[in-house]
Amino acid sequence: MPFAEYIALGDSMSIDLYPALDAGETDVAVALEWNARAGTVAPLGAASLLHSNHERFDEFTGRDLVTRFPGIAFRNLCEDGATIGDVFGSQLPLIEAADAETLFTLTAGGNDLLSAFAAGKDPSLLRGVVRDVGDAYEFLVETLRRTRPNSVLLLATVYDPSDGTGAIPGLFDGVSRLPLEFLDQLNDRIRGVAGGVAGGVAGGVAGGVHGAWVADAHRHFLGHGVSAKDADRWYWRRNLIEPGLRGASELRRLWLDALEQQ
Repeated sequence: MPFAEYIALGDSMSIDLYPALDAGETDVAVALEWNARAGTVAPLGAASLLHSNHERFDEFTGRDLVTRFPGIAFRNLCEDGATIGDVFGSQLPLIEAADAETLFTLTAGGNDLLSAFAAGKDPSLLRGVVRDVGDAYEFLVETLRRTRPNSVLLLATVYDPSDGTGAIPGLFDGVSRLPLEFLDQLNDRIRGVAGGVAGGVAGGVAGGVHGAWVADAHRHFLGHGVSAKDADRWYWRRNLIEPGLRGASELRRLWLDALEQQ
């Protein structure tokens, strides 16, 4: 499909701020405040790299949307800390209904779970939270398909910086172990929305049902979080729930793999 526009939706997995901080390519005010509105931020997030490769990444030269679809427009509507409700409330209203061939990427659901974990909900309540978050996620995808019927959606699963340990330094330090089984349930639901399970597909890509494909960030990022040496870590060293420069590029890699399999 010759896309006319690329729209990135979701949370900080897709924004420029943390990868640019990781690379040291922000204004001083941004580095001090961790706030992209404070100054200039280099376009080094996953969505920006998918749209237009950066000179830091030689292996992706010519492998980006602007090369494959000359003239493609780009809007990154993602917000730091966004939940699925935020996507509905502040990002979707900015998307006009149209027949234009559109590519969407969606990174959402992780902050919904973190909020539930922070609230200390017991397992019986968490099961209901995961069900509700999954329902909202599926409704979001359906809404996008109605709004832009000639679209393809690339759905990213939620990564696990703890690498299966349930412990992330600086996050819920008073909790012995995060209940990762609920993260697994949410990711299974995301995979199911696209009608495929990525576990048996090379590159962590599956789907193709109703114009939605899964880019399995959870699977691809395992081993590159708390268990990895600094040089092999794909998360920002100052806040391990955020993508670093390498993590942004690896998410971009998954999206490209999904597009190239269509």
